[in-house]
Amino acid sequence: MRLKTSSLFYLAYAVHFMNTRGTIDNMTAMNRNSFLITGIVLVIGLGVSAALVSALSHREPIRVGILHSLSGTMAISERAVVDATLLAIEEINAAGGILGRQLEPLVVDGQSDWEVFAAEAERLITQEGVSVIFGCWTSACRRTVIPIFERHDHLLIYPVQYEGLEQSPNVIYTGSAPNQQITPAVTWTMRSLGQRVFLVGSDYIFPRAAHAIIRDHVAALRGEIVGESYVLLGETDMTDVIAQIEAAAPDAILNTINGDSNIAFFAALREAGINAPVLSFSIAESDLVSIPIDDVVGSYAAWTYFQSIDTPENRAFIARFRARFGADRVLSSPMEAAYLGVKLWAQAVSSAGTFSPAVIRTAILNQSCAAPQGVVYIDQSRHTWKTVRIGQIRPDGQFDIVWDSGDPIRPIPFPDSRTRQQWNAFIRILNNRWGGWANPGEGGE
Repeated sequence: MRLKTSSLFYLAYAVHFMNTRGTIDNMTAMNRNSFLITGIVLVIGLGVSAALVSALSHREPIRVGILHSLSGTMAISERAVVDATLLAIEEINAAGGILGRQLEPLVVDGQSDWEVFAAEAERLITQEGVSVIFGCWTSACRRTVIPIFERHDHLLIYPVQYEGLEQSPNVIYTGSAPNQQITPAVTWTMRSLGQRVFLVGSDYIFPRAAHAIIRDHVAALRGEIVGESYVLLGETDMTDVIAQIEAAAPDAILNTINGDSNIAFFAALREAGINAPVLSFSIAESDLVSIPIDDVVGSYAAWTYFQSIDTPENRAFIARFRARFGADRVLSSPMEAAYLGVKLWAQAVSSAGTFSPAVIRTAILNQSCAAPQGVVYIDQSRHTWKTVRIGQIRPDGQFDIVWDSGDPIRPIPFPDSRTRQQWNAFIRILNNRWGGWANPGEGGE
C-alpha cells in the first residue's frame, strides 16, 4: 500500500512522541508496544481510507440493457423508444448518476424476432451483468422472455400498451393495461363513431387477446362485430382484408395491426375508397413519420400520452428530447412510457440503496412521478396508474385530443368480463395453437 506524506508524518510523530524523555520512562514495555501498534494501525487505516475514497470516486458504471428492435418489421416503432430511454439515462448521468455510479446503457437489436429477444435477454443478464433491462414491444417478445427473467429473478421494465392477462413478478408495466386503452376506446367508438365495428389485427397474441376483450365489451354495450381479419406480422398484401371490410360496410374499424404492415393497410384503405373511420391501438406519432399522412389523417388512436399535451412538463420534455435528437423528432406514448420507466427505476434504486434486481422489483412498487403525461404511479399489480386519451390525426402528424379520462385510471390487467382462470385458459389455447406467441405462417419460423 502506498501511504501519503500526511500518513508518514503521523507515523513519524508517533515514534517521536514515544521516545520523548519523561514519556517512555513512565511506560511499561507492554504499554509501549501497544501504543506503537495503535499508531501503526492508525496510519494503515488512514491509508486504507484514502484508497477507498479514491476507489469510490472511480467506481465502475452500472450496466443497464436496452432491448428493442432496430431492424425488421417492428423497427418503425421501436427505434424511437430506444432514444427516449437513452434520454432518461443521460439525464440521470448528467445529474451525478445513482448512488455515486454512472449508468452504462447496452443497446441490443431484437431484430423483430422473439427468439432473438430471448437469446439477447439471456446474454445481457448472464454475460453482460446488467442490473435491469428496458425493452420489448410485441407481446410475443415479452411473453417469450419472461421465463428468462423469472428464472434469474431479474427485472424487465416494459413500456408498451398491451392486452393484459398477465402479471409477472419480474416485470414492471409502464404502458397501458386493457382498461387504460382497449375498453375506453371501444366505449368511445360505440358512442361517437357507430355500433357496427370491424376488427383487423396482426396475427399474434396481442391482437388476438385484444379482440377477445373487445368482443366482450362490444357485447356488453349491445354493439355488433361485423367482421374480423388478421395478417401476419410484416404482411403487405391487404387484398383479402380490404375485401372483407368492403363487404361488411362497418361504421368504424378497430385496428390492432403492429409494425410497418400499417403502411400497406392504410394505403389499401385509401385506394379502395373506404371512408369508415379507423381507431388504432398501435399507431403513434413516431409511426406517422413513416406513413403517408394523407392515408391516415382524420383517423384516431387511443393512448395515455400524446405529444400535443399542453403542459409545462410536457413542453420541457419535448424541448429536451429535440435538443438531444433533433428539432424534427416527435414523441409518442411508448416513448414517454419508456422514459418514465427509467426515472421510476432510478427512484427505486436511490430509495433502496441497491441495484439488485431482486430488491428493486419490490422497491419500485408505490413509486410515483410527475411524468410528461401527468402524475403516474406504480401499484401492487406492478402496473401504472395513467390517464387515458383518444386523439385524432392532424395533417401535421400530431393528434388533437378529442377525449380523456380526466384523472389517472387504476390498471386492471385481467378484465372482469371473464374470470382469471378463463383468461389463462384462453391464452394457453393460443400458445398451443401456434407453438409460441404468434402465428408463424406457412413453413413456420
